[in-house]
Amino acid sequence: MISIIHILFAVLLAPLALGVINRTKAIFAGRRGQPLLQLYWDLFKLLRKGAVYSRTTTWVFSAGPLVSLAAVLTSLLVVPFGGVRALLAFPGDLLLLAYLLGLMRFFTVIAALDTGSSFEGMGASREVTFSALAEPALLLGLAAMGRRAGSLSLSGMYSGMMPSDLVHHGGPVLILVAAAFLVVFLAENARIPIDDPDTHLELTMIHEVMALDHGGPDFAFIQYAAALKMWVLGALLIGILVPMHTGLPPLDVVAALIGMFLLAAATGVIESTMARLRILRVPQLLVAASVLSMLALVLVLD
Repeated sequence: MISIIHILFAVLLAPLALGVINRTKAIFAGRRGQPLLQLYWDLFKLLRKGAVYSRTTTWVFSAGPLVSLAAVLTSLLVVPFGGVRALLAFPGDLLLLAYLLGLMRFFTVIAALDTGSSFEGMGASREVTFSALAEPALLLGLAAMGRRAGSLSLSGMYSGMMPSDLVHHGGPVLILVAAAFLVVFLAENARIPIDDPDTHLELTMIHEVMALDHGGPDFAFIQYAAALKMWVLGALLIGILVPMHTGLPPLDVVAALIGMFLLAAATGVIESTMARLRILRVPQLLVAASVLSMLALVLVLD
């Protein structure tokens, strides 16, 4: 039952995490900023609008947002939260998570390419390049955690973790994996220093440029799927940084929720205190994340 509650929390609160990021950035800039619930109003407004399709597009363009949203919703079934097992937990479910996120990215990319726009093609090319560098960091990090826990299930990896693990046995491994996951979190969600979600200059956009031709409900699905993806990747990171196991599942989930919104606030701080990296420097950062995950794997194999 508590596993279903996590899914409901993700479905309902994922847009709020983006509101926390925007409000944090506004505070650092000395502005009032958007309301915390701004994304909810934007989604409702988009759902009431109609969609416009170019004559050059095919069914791929309209299917992209739907498949992406379905893939990330399915990924919620295999991600544990607050020390609570996922609703769908089995050995090897970490590979299912990777494939679902890959499916989401694949349909987002081919929907962008289906428009025939050179700008969207440029964004799709960058998205594929950076994701190919980010995936090894994620998979190697999960492999290190799986080796440490002796389980190939995400729920098994996170269920035995305790707060003391970060400072005692296995601490260096978890810290290395957490650092790698933080880079993956920022890269996969198109956040600074990898990408700037607030820019509207096509020559610098990566993720946003792929959604330029989407509108109405399709754009709402893309925005909502992006919020859920941030929640999924954030849950993997929070599971390491806030490994609460009090024996009271509701309390553990509440602690994880607090950790999730603290992560959103930390993301806002990062975006307010750092500049976007030059695009040629981004691969170096992603490779560094893969090196951290590989080093963590080497440590647990010794």
